[in-house]
Amino acid sequence: MTKFIPVSEPTITEKEIEYVIQAVKSGWVSSLGEFINKFEDEFAKFVGTKYALTVANGTVALHLSLVSLGIKEDDEVIVPDLTFIATANAVKYTGAIPVFADIDKETWCISSDDIRTKITPKTKAIIPVHLYGHPADMDPILKIAKEYNLYVIEDCAEAHGAEYKVRKVGSLGDCGVFSFYGNKIITTGEGGMITTNDDKIYERAKYLRDHAMSKEKRYWHTEIGYNYRLTNIQAALGLAQLERINEIINKKRQIFEWYKEGLKDLEDIKLNPEKEWAKNVFWMVCLVYEKFDEEKRNDFMKKLKEKGIDTRPFFYPCSMMPIYKKNGFINPVSYEIYKKGINLPSSYNLTFDDISYICETIKEFI
Repeated sequence: MTKFIPVSEPTITEKEIEYVIQAVKSGWVSSLGEFINKFEDEFAKFVGTKYALTVANGTVALHLSLVSLGIKEDDEVIVPDLTFIATANAVKYTGAIPVFADIDKETWCISSDDIRTKITPKTKAIIPVHLYGHPADMDPILKIAKEYNLYVIEDCAEAHGAEYKVRKVGSLGDCGVFSFYGNKIITTGEGGMITTNDDKIYERAKYLRDHAMSKEKRYWHTEIGYNYRLTNIQAALGLAQLERINEIINKKRQIFEWYKEGLKDLEDIKLNPEKEWAKNVFWMVCLVYEKFDEEKRNDFMKKLKEKGIDTRPFFYPCSMMPIYKKNGFINPVSYEIYKKGINLPSSYNLTFDDISYICETIKEFI
């Protein structure tokens, strides 16, 4: 029977099990407990921000950040067209309108040049996504934001530990948001984090996260809040993962190098970029083949699956979705690259032999 190699799976050691058991035995199994504070404190140190705030998942981290910044109905927020749908949906949760900018051909992250073309008097914020582990080019984005008085929320869901000019993502904009879903660099099962240096954003998000309950008068609520809290059990898992994050990132980078070496002789193949100003954490190892269209790509993925190799396609452009298509955006780079790209197995648990088998199979089919 052919061994099945999944696209992703978490890496869980005795450390994670030990911390989770401690949390369970403490009796603090919900949203209070020592692991919550420890995880937040250590994550802020890791990213290099003053604050980190745990939340239930990456999507609510986006929503809570937008609400905390005062984004409201009929405002416009610029997001990249090529991203997971949560980036756009979180904007819609506020009543605001996601405006889809095209991506840069080289980094696959949002194009600062195209951001300029999408700004209107209604624009209030930009959400650059550090796609597949590579940072967006933040300096020109921050320059535009300053010029037009816009907020910048970094979507770091796929890029824990990635660096832009030696600074970690999540510390560059007004705030950063992270996901700890099971396939991310580090996981809490489900979970997320907001990072910021801004006292007002932090206090506002912390207040709204817990039903907007008054600090002075318990069970007194003057506005609509949310139950967006993380549990102590999840934080225990997250803290243990965070203590291993450099080890995990180093292995992810090693896996990419194995792929790079194994596929170096193939023409018309492009793997993940890494610009000179960036440190890519290679959340997903990506393969873009110039001769693919959507049908050929899907057929190729099916053939790999028959050999026990799991893959997934690039995200579809958000503006292709029925819920957003009526807005009329067609971004040529996003619309071209999505059908040519797949994500290859990228798990920490992969061995050199696993990657060699995957590379040989790819070469056989291509």
